Amino acid sequence: MGNIVSIVLFLACAGVGVLVAFAMRTPLPVLPAVIIGGIAAQSPKIAQQWERAIILRLGKYHAMRGPGLFWIVPFVDSISAWIDQRTITTSFAAEQTLTSDTVPVNVDAVLFWMVHDPKRAALEVQHYAAAVSWAAQTALRDIIGRTGLTDLLRGREKIENELQQLIDTRSNPWGITVQSVEMRDVVIPNALQDAMSREAQAAREKQARIILGQAEVEIAHSFREAAKSYQENPTALHLRAMNMLYEGLKEKGALMLIPSSAVESMGMGGMIGAAALRQEKLVSADTSDVNRPKVE
Repeated sequence: MGNIVSIVLFLACAGVGVLVAFAMRTPLPVLPAVIIGGIAAQSPKIAQQWERAIILRLGKYHAMRGPGLFWIVPFVDSISAWIDQRTITTSFAAEQTLTSDTVPVNVDAVLFWMVHDPKRAALEVQHYAAAVSWAAQTALRDIIGRTGLTDLLRGREKIENELQQLIDTRSNPWGITVQSVEMRDVVIPNALQDAMSREAQAAREKQARIILGQAEVEIAHSFREAAKSYQENPTALHLRAMNMLYEGLKEKGALMLIPSSAVESMGMGGMIGAAALRQEKLVSADTSDVNRPKVE
């Protein structure tokens, strides 16, 4: 029976038979009433909001019913399929499939699809859900076979769009629409992963060296411009030399190595002596402060 309407109809027929049997004081009417009620209970059907029922009459397509309550002729009409029109998700994969550059990969993906024409889904293909799954797998292998590994890893969105169009073209004659395709994972061999990791590391090191070389060029250019300025203004060069000495010797215990050519060319001998004398005085003052007795 399957639904409340069938149960009520069966009980009503059975109840009428019982009343007739009670009135005639014989149980004979009960059996025909039960048989009629059982046959009548096969007529009402209820389809859910998302379902459509495909009805065949004597083996030929008759109508599509649903959602809600509908009636069929018992023993004449039959429901060949209940079609779910909600969005359906199907997982599919391609294992050990070669790319265009002969690299074996494993790809997992998810397909989102729905039935837009229940009649064609029931009559044009056997087991439409399985057909969609197989069509998705073959389309995925086709896409991988004509795509390089680099494009497969970097151009997922483009591959997903191509895959959606290919699956939709194959399944549209069955009354099915593909809403979207999403690639979940692309697995490549471990040896190739290590090689790609080393390649990426080498590329990063190369870029770092290029940046360092560009920085050296910019620094050399700045030094050249500074040398031109100091060449035209010797006083500025001497002031810069004094500042360098001060910065180097202002810390206690500092040691500076200065080329002799710089001492002769810029007259830094006197400045170095003065700076050293100043440093010695600072050290002596600190020592005397430490050795001075405390007065209580």
